[in-house]
Amino acid sequence: MSLRGPPNDRSPAELLTFGVVNLDKPPGPSSHQVSGWIRDAVSDSLERADAGTTIDRAAHAGTLDPKVTGCLPVMLGDATRLAQAFLEGQKEYVSVLECHAPVPADAESVISAFEGPIYQKPPRKSAVSRRLRVRELYDLEVLEATERQVLLRIRCESGTYVRKLCHDIGLALGTGGHMGHLRRTATDPFDDRTLHTAEEFLDALEFWLEDDDPEPLHEIVLPGERILEHIPSVVIAESAAREVAEGAPVYAPGVLEVPDVDRGSLVTCYTPNGAAVCLGTLVGDASSESGTVVELERVLV
Repeated sequence: MSLRGPPNDRSPAELLTFGVVNLDKPPGPSSHQVSGWIRDAVSDSLERADAGTTIDRAAHAGTLDPKVTGCLPVMLGDATRLAQAFLEGQKEYVSVLECHAPVPADAESVISAFEGPIYQKPPRKSAVSRRLRVRELYDLEVLEATERQVLLRIRCESGTYVRKLCHDIGLALGTGGHMGHLRRTATDPFDDRTLHTAEEFLDALEFWLEDDDPEPLHEIVLPGERILEHIPSVVIAESAAREVAEGAPVYAPGVLEVPDVDRGSLVTCYTPNGAAVCLGTLVGDASSESGTVVELERVLV
């Protein structure tokens, strides 16, 4: 079978079947609706281009409620296999805390005490079991405060419920409180510096189809490998990559480079040209003459 070429040399059709769009989600639609619209637009465009390929799925990274805006990476085609990579990264939000009484003078010190590990139970409407769990708040900053509102910047572990955090901060302040507007400004490895609207994406598809100008599409649709930049990388030979494509683990003789990380770490395996081959767990010593070095979690070719 043929392996993917270098990420920066791919055609529009190749990007659209293994790519990601850092979408600026608008208020109103659900995350599921947004990814469905993107999937249908790409499928229609590939058909119009007579590209000889299509996609039947797209997936978003980290659900945002309908009213919430901001960073919603949408994975296209085979890039949907990379969804678990987003669980390894951090999230950042800007949120308005609506206090039910005037904000006390010591609000900043009370809020700063929430930094670190916190206990949370998912809300009743969540898609996960409602078990008490620990989530890490890496940074919690008061950006601005008015009489009854506090603007917060929150850097946190994936799976943190900001609505519940705002409720708990309101209790700690003694005022009561709830979450007002919420915007996600980052989900590793993406942030709000490279956001694009759905309208910009649809326009880029039309430039490609109608004007034979793929440049806007190349600016908006990033290779699937972009999702994996925050995960340690292992470089393997093309011969080993072909074996992985058939379901074999990565054996020591096929490893060319290995990161200095602990066994049990999640890693991405690449061919020498930078094309992603698989996600896996580092389990062995690459300097050995034999044995498994990486056990497969998700094959990407």
